[in-house]
Parts: sequence; structure tokens; C-alpha cells
Amino acid sequence: MRFTGTVSRGIRAPIIKQGDDLIEIVVDSVLAAAAGEGFSFHDRDVVAMTEAIVARSQGNYVSTAQIAADVRAKTGGGTVGIIFPILSRNRFSMLLEGISRGCEKLVIQLSYPADEVGNQLISIDTMDEKGVNPYTDSFTEEEFRAIFGAETVHRFTGVDYISYYKSLGANVEIIFSNDARHILTRADTVICCDIHSRHRSKRILKAAGAKTVLGLDELLTESVDGSGYNPQYGLLGSNKATSEQVKLFPRNCQPYVDGIAARLREKTGKQIEVMVYGDGAFKDPVGGIWELADPVVSPAYTPGLSGTPNELKLKYLADNDFGDLKGEALAEAIRQSIRDKESDLVGNMASEGTTPRQLTDLLGSLCDLTSGSGDKGTPIILIQGYFDTYAD
Repeated sequence: MRFTGTVSRGIRAPIIKQGDDLIEIVVDSVLAAAAGEGFSFHDRDVVAMTEAIVARSQGNYVSTAQIAADVRAKTGGGTVGIIFPILSRNRFSMLLEGISRGCEKLVIQLSYPADEVGNQLISIDTMDEKGVNPYTDSFTEEEFRAIFGAETVHRFTGVDYISYYKSLGANVEIIFSNDARHILTRADTVICCDIHSRHRSKRILKAAGAKTVLGLDELLTESVDGSGYNPQYGLLGSNKATSEQVKLFPRNCQPYVDGIAARLREKTGKQIEVMVYGDGAFKDPVGGIWELADPVVSPAYTPGLSGTPNELKLKYLADNDFGDLKGEALAEAIRQSIRDKESDLVGNMASEGTTPRQLTDLLGSLCDLTSGSGDKGTPIILIQGYFDTYAD
């Protein structure tokens, strides 16, 4: 009898550089871990690799000068407005430097009380105390400071992002509004820097008469002066690499996951699922920050990871359907219910309370938490037992 369910392992790997054979490295690393730790493989195990090592092996980097050149070419290089950037030194500061170098004047419209992924400029309680309506009220920097104080320091980083973002270009003005159309009081050429709400922001601005509307997903979609690029996501999902470069979200990831799955099947005889993962999708209960700053959790995965979970709620079965049973009789009744469950439990009361999210979003979040974002050195994750049930 097995006494464990899902197991998530961080797999150590060499430092990946441009041109490395990523398929070989991932497969060899997983097999070496199994040999060294003494575990075996099973059908429907999951091997996942962080998007960073895919992009690094591709050499998918751009410089601030290349960002500036693309901004200048696509906006005309005059006065440009940007709306709803996230507050992040890692995610956005380099993009801001590049954008500011590509135009004569840059107007940044920040959302409040927080950015799209939950980084707070001010608390909701403070906003309420000041009688501010976030749906209708817009401010200049001076007005915002007069209401909320001279400093708005981020709880975790200790950074005043208003001052920091303004310092990244000599031509920067900052305003505050949650109405995308407010930027049109300053500029008719706009770059939408929001991630998950970008399609709505673009639609609103175009309907309001903006001359030029772009998203971060429309910059660096092709190589500029030999740069990296991403035809689908552009600058979305990028991270700071050096003082002059950012690493883009990887492109064309499907051949990697298919190649790794095929190689692992040759080596192990098992049908192992494979995916690429970026940020997980979960919310910090203290700081209110959503982790998901990438455009998607998983840009590529094998077909066996499509769809959503189809699970019964064991607590519901134990308390309702089999409330009169105990011990082994209860356990066997539940196991039989799992064996007999329908292929689609949507709307079934016995599945109420199970997590209605894509499998890749759930697995990607588990991977992101397992690998961390620092110095663990485990950019590859092996998940086993995820698809097992109480009846297995």
C-alpha cells in the first residue's frame, strides 16, 4: 500500500547558457536524479522546466537600446503615454528605461491603490479614509502626494516606485487614474503595459479616439538590430538580465516539450507529460500580490495536460452519501465512487469545492513554489502522483 500522494521534486541542473542542448540537459538531469535518489518513473509523471532556461538556451535577450529603437519606429518618438505598468524593478524598470529613450516625452499613468498584480501604492483603507473614489478620481503626481503623503513605500521591497520610475528617464511625468482614457489628456499615442487586461485597455483607448495604441505584446515581436524577440508576447513576461538587457519570454516552446517527452519515453518506457512553466497563479494573503506577471502560466505542454481536474470531493462523499459508514466500509465505498465517476463532473454536487482551474495553471503554480525564484538551482521539477486518486 502506498502512503503518499503527490510528490514534487526540484531537480538540480547545470547553469543553462545560450546554445545549450536543453532537451539533453533536462532528460539527463531527471535521469541522474532518479539514479542518485533511488526513485522510479510512472505513466503520467510530469516533468516541468522553467521558462527562464528555455529563453536562455535560445539567447532570447534584448537591450534597452533595441527597445528604444522599436518604440521610436512604432510610435514616431514624440510624446508617448503608457498605462498600468506593474511596480517591479525586475519586470518593468528596464522596459521603462528603453521606452523613455525611444520618445521625447513619456507620461506614465499608474493605477491605484495597487497595480494589476497587487503591488500596493497605498492601502485600500487609506484610500477610503481620504474619501477617494478609485473609479472616478484622477490625479497629478503633486495631487496624489498631497493626499497620500510624500512617500509611498512598497511593503516588501522598501521602494517608492513613484520616485523610482520617475528617475529612470529625464522626460517622465507621472499621473494616476484607473480610467484608461485619462491618458488621452496628455498623449494620443499610448502603450498599454497591463498584462491580463491589455485587450480591454486597447479596445477602450481605440474607441476613445487614440491615434496609436500598442501593447507590450506588440513590441519586439521581430528582431531589432539582431535582438531576441517573441512573436506572440513581445515584451510581456520579460525579466531584467543585466543593467542593459532583459530576457524575453521564450518563443516556440512546443518542440522542447515534445522532444523531452519522446526522449524520456525512450529512456524510461513511461508516458511522461512535459510542460514549460513561468509564474504561478496564487495570491499572497499578507501583501495582496498575485504572482502571475507572465502572460500565461504555461506557454507549452504535452496533450495529456490539457483540460481541468475531474475530481470528487471526498469530504462531501464522507459526510453526505456515506455518512452512515465508518472504517474500511467507508473507505471502500468512496473508492468505488471514484472508480465509477462520470468523465465530466461539471454541475455534479459531489465535485463542488474542487479547484476549477486549468491543469497547467495548477501544476505551474506547484512548480513555481517548488523551484522558487532565487538560488535553489532547481529549474526542473518532477511531479509524481498528481493524477492518482484515493482509489489507486
